[in-house]
Order: sequence, then C-alpha cells, then structure tokens
Amino acid sequence: MSGFFSVDGGLYRFLTRFWDLVKLNFLWLVFSLPIVTIGASTVAAYSVAMKMVDDEEGYVARSFVSAFKANLKQGVIMGLIFLAATYAIYLDYEINRVSEEGSILLIVIGIVSVFVYVAAMLYSFPLLARYENGIVATIQNSMEISRRYFGRTLLIVGLLLAEYVIFHFNTVLLCFGLLFGVSFAIFTVAAFSKRIFQEIEKEPGAVR
Repeated sequence: MSGFFSVDGGLYRFLTRFWDLVKLNFLWLVFSLPIVTIGASTVAAYSVAMKMVDDEEGYVARSFVSAFKANLKQGVIMGLIFLAATYAIYLDYEINRVSEEGSILLIVIGIVSVFVYVAAMLYSFPLLARYENGIVATIQNSMEISRRYFGRTLLIVGLLLAEYVIFHFNTVLLCFGLLFGVSFAIFTVAAFSKRIFQEIEKEPGAVR
C-alpha cells in the first residue's frame, strides 16, 4: 500500500499525468486565443503529448512554448487550412439542413468531405510536431497513414467520439472536459500516432 502512495506509486503517477494534461489544456487554450494561431498551438500540444506517452516531456510549459515558436509558421498555415475546411463542411451541412427537400448530392459530398477531412487532419499535426516537412507533403502523408493503418484510424476516431460523449454526459463530466478534454483527446491521438511513426521509422529506407 505504501508503494501505491509513494512518489513512484500509481496514484502519484496518475495525479502527475492529470495535472500535466490540465496544464497542457490551459496552454493550448491560451495560445489558441488569437484563433489564427490554433494550428501552431495544436502542433505544440502534440509535441508535448508525444513526449508524455513515454514520460519524456520534462517541463510542460517550457516544452510547449519552445515547440510553439519552432512550428509557428507552418502551424498557422495548417490551422487556417483546416479551419477553412471545417467551415466548408459546416456550410454544406447548413445548406442541406435548411433546404426544404434536402439534396442527396450535398449529403454525399458532405460524407465524402468528412472522410477526407479526418484522413487529412488526424495525423497532420502529430507529423508536423515530429518531422520537418512541407504542408502539402504532411497532409499527403496523413492521408496515406490513414489508409495504411485504417483499422487503428477507425479506433482512434471511435475513442475520440466516446470521449466527447463521456465529457458531455453530465455537468460534472463537462467540467472535467473543460479542464483537460482537448489535451486528453490530443494525448489519445498522440499515443497511437507515435507508435505508428515508430513502426514506419523502422522500415528499410525510412527517413528519420
């Protein structure tokens, strides 16, 4: 029992990780406030989260700020691309919703758009956080990883949807969601992404 409550015990590690996620969530929110910097903030959060996966993060705030500065330009561009894509999908949904008869074409376009959007976005920010590459190449790589690791990609999306439902289940859980919901989702994607990246890096001819 004493080991469980010691600094090396399970409770201490759990509370430490919880507090790290709260800090990461707060940093992500603050650095995303200008809206245009949401991409850079997300890349920085992934950079810290992927280190958290193997307990390598060190000081969360220092690591976050460093990653934010290093990825500011590409992060901003990536963020604006996906904000525009998000708005386009939302617009398609709203047009179809207010239409009296609806449109099968718009529904099909919306479904395909969401599928492409998820495939392009899911791994793009973790890729930017881990590798130096261009925006177009990063999005292409994200789509290729989504195709190649389709089963794991579906699992990630399922887990993210489950987290969203859980954090919106009642007021108490919603408060926890506000505290660390975004960072927990980022940590979830980061945990899977890092393992996938490590598998790819072991392949012959892979660029590290």
